[in-house]
Amino acid sequence: MFIYSMHANTIKFFAVICLSLTALIALIAFVPTYTTGDAQQVGVDATYNFEKIKTNDDRINFLKQFGWEVDAEPVKEQQVVIPGEFDKIFSAYNEIQRTQGLDLSAFKKKAVMRYTYVVKNYPNYDGEVYVNILVYRNIVIGGDVCSADINGFVHGFERK
Repeated sequence: MFIYSMHANTIKFFAVICLSLTALIALIAFVPTYTTGDAQQVGVDATYNFEKIKTNDDRINFLKQFGWEVDAEPVKEQQVVIPGEFDKIFSAYNEIQRTQGLDLSAFKKKAVMRYTYVVKNYPNYDGEVYVNILVYRNIVIGGDVCSADINGFVHGFERK
């Protein structure tokens, strides 16, 4: 006959190990995945590359992923600061970002670069169309395609 006795310390040790493993499995299963790098981009489509955007050619190639043809040089390069508090307008703009898997709320009070290009191949529209790219530490964190008209449009990078 084989007899084994367990002490209270042994039981506590195995209970802590079991709880730790359960917590680890829960974290792996329920925590959202983020892209690598400094940006916390949740749910970004893996078919598009939002990282390593260092040069003008990188930005143009980034836009080509979505089918956009743009002028060789941006019409405007400007450093902008993401506001610490989102007003109604900026909240609506961030909602556009969220629909394309990005979120500017992680970058509140950060200085980012905005590059604006003229779109040359926007379908079924005669007016001037621009694309804006927001870049922070060589990662695209946001942007939009918009018309210059007063009653125009604004949407994410993907073609409508």
